[in-house]
Amino acid sequence: MWYEMKRDVKKMGSIMTPILIAQLSIVIINFVNTTMSGHAGTSDLAGVAIGAGIFGPLMAAIVGFLMAGSPIIAQYVGKHNVHSVPAVVRTGLYFAIIIGALCFIGYFFAIDSLLSGLSLEPEVDHIARYYLLFMIGALLVISLVIPLRLVIDIAGSASTSMKLFMLAVPCNILMNYIFMFGHFGMPRLGGIGAGIATLLTYLFVLSLFITVIMKNEEFMGKEIFSNFKQGFVDWKEYLSIGVPNGLSILMEEGLFGVILILMTKFGTETLAAYQVASNFANLLYIIPLSCSMALTIMVAMAVGARNYELARRYRRAGLAITLTCSLLTMAATVLFGRVIASAYTSEAVVIELARGFLIYAAGWQFFDAVAAPIQGVLRGYKDTKVPFLLTVLAYWAICFPIGFYLDHILNFEAHSYWLGLDFGVGCSAIFMVWRLRKIEGKYIDDLEDEEAPKFKSSFDKAHNKRSYKPQKSVRKLTAELSKVVEKVRCDGIMNAFFLNNFRILMWIWKNKFHDLKLKVVGRASRAYVP
Repeated sequence: MWYEMKRDVKKMGSIMTPILIAQLSIVIINFVNTTMSGHAGTSDLAGVAIGAGIFGPLMAAIVGFLMAGSPIIAQYVGKHNVHSVPAVVRTGLYFAIIIGALCFIGYFFAIDSLLSGLSLEPEVDHIARYYLLFMIGALLVISLVIPLRLVIDIAGSASTSMKLFMLAVPCNILMNYIFMFGHFGMPRLGGIGAGIATLLTYLFVLSLFITVIMKNEEFMGKEIFSNFKQGFVDWKEYLSIGVPNGLSILMEEGLFGVILILMTKFGTETLAAYQVASNFANLLYIIPLSCSMALTIMVAMAVGARNYELARRYRRAGLAITLTCSLLTMAATVLFGRVIASAYTSEAVVIELARGFLIYAAGWQFFDAVAAPIQGVLRGYKDTKVPFLLTVLAYWAICFPIGFYLDHILNFEAHSYWLGLDFGVGCSAIFMVWRLRKIEGKYIDDLEDEEAPKFKSSFDKAHNKRSYKPQKSVRKLTAELSKVVEKVRCDGIMNAFFLNNFRILMWIWKNKFHDLKLKVVGRASRAYVP
C-alpha cells in the first residue's frame, strides 16, 4: 500500500508541479501589472486596481466554465476514444468566442453606469475605463488558450504549458515597459498601457500554443483546426459541467468582494490589514488549486477507463500532498506572521492587525487543502451541480450570516467576518467530503452491478449489504428465475417424452451405457475412472 501511495504521489507531483508553475506565472503577470502601474503614478495604480477588481471575478468564472472541457477530454482519453477529443476542443473554442463577444457587448452597455456609481475622479475613471476595455480583449484571448491548454495537459505534457506560460512573464514586463512608460517611440500610457501589455502578452501565448499544437501530432492540431464547419459537440454536457463550476467560482469571489466592502467601515488600517492577509492566503491557494486541476485530469482518465479504485488512489495521493503542504504553510503563517506582513507594509498598526488576521487565514489553508482537491475529484466524475449548491450553502447561507451576526449583534468587529470565513470554508470542506463519499460509493456499486454473476452470485450479493444494493440485485434475480421458469415450460414436451418412455431409458442404461463409458474413459488413468 505504501509503495502504491509513493508511486501515486510521484505521478501526481509530475502533473501538479507544471500546473502550479503555470498558475504562478499568471499570478506574477497580475503582480507585475499592479507594481509597475504604481511606479507610473497614483492615479494609474488606482485605475488598474478598480479595473482588476471588476475584471478578476469575471475572468475566474469564465475560466472555470471553460475548464469543463478537462473531465470530458480526460474521460475520452481514458476510454481510448481520442478521435472525439478534437470536436470537444472546437466546442470549447466556440464557447470562448461567444463569451468574448458577450463580454464586449456587456462592456459597451454597462461601463458608463458601472463606473459612474463608483464616483471616481475623472483621471482614474478614464484609466479604469480603457484598462478594462483592453482586459476584455485579453479575456477573449485567454478563453481561446484554455481549450488548447487542456489538450496539452491531458496528453501528458503539462510541462509544455508551464514553459509557454513562463515565457509570458518576461514578455509582459517588456510590454509594460514599452507602453506604460513610453519607450521605443510609443506614447506614455500609464495604467492603460498595462491593459495593452496584457492583451499583447496573451496574444503571444496563444500563438505559441497554436504553433506547438500544430507541430506535434500527439496534440491533434490538424484534426482540431481542419473541420470548423462541424457544429457543437457535447455542448449540453459542456454546459452542465461548466455553468455550475463557473457560478461556484463567481459566488466565492463575490463573497470576498462583499466582505471587502463591509470591512471599509472599520477604517483604512483595518482594510489594509485585511488586504494583506487575504492576498497572502490567495497566493498560497495556488497549491490546492493546482492539485485540484491535476486531480480532475487524473481522476477523469481513471473513470473513463472504468478503474474506480485507481481514481480513489489518486484522490488519496492528492489529499496527502495538499494536507502536508497546508500544515507547513499554516506553521509558517502563524510563526512568521510579522515578517509576512512587513513584506507588504511598513506601518506598525497595519502589521499588528495583519498578523492577527493571518492566523485566521491559516484556518483557510487547512480547509482549502481538503475542499479544493475534492472539488477537482468531483469534476473528474463530472459532478458539479450538487457541489455548486453546497458551495452556495456554505458561503452564503452559513459563512455570511455568521459574520454578519458576529459583527452587528456581538460586536466582534473585523474579526467577525474572518471567523465567518473560517466556519464557512470548514463547512464547505465537510460538505465536499460527504458528496465525495456518496459519488464514489455510487460508481463502485454500479460497477459491481455490471460485473456480478447472473445467477448464484447475484443471489449471494443480494444479502451482502456492504458490497451490493439488495433491492436492485433481488430484481435481477427475479428476472433470471422468470427466464428459467419459462424455459422449463417450453421443455414440457421433452419432459413428457422421458416420462412416457421410461422403460426405453432403463434399457439404454443397462445395456449401452457401460460400452459408451469404456469408449470415453477407457484410456484414462485409474484415478479418474468412475
